[in-house]
Amino acid sequence: AAMETLAVIAYKQPVLKSEVDRFRGVDSGSSLKGLLERKLVRIMGRKDVPGRPIMYGTTKKFLEVFNLKDLSELPTLKELKDLHEGT
Repeated sequence: AAMETLAVIAYKQPVLKSEVDRFRGVDSGSSLKGLLERKLVRIMGRKDVPGRPIMYGTTKKFLEVFNLKDLSELPTLKELKDLHEGT
């Protein structure tokens, strides 16, 4: 669950918890809390809409853990699909 939550945040950032929940189809609160504690995800600010929900994104530690220079090194969704179809 945490890896799935992290993947959604990495590809969609800045992203709201409600958007992560909607994408996954379940509540991501506990996964998000764990990712924040591990410093793989950070609060990027608040969206300028009613309620001012928190926006999340990845951290430098995320890049280090996954050996990435920057987010452009993440595989594209097409590459992931091709990889999945090849297995």
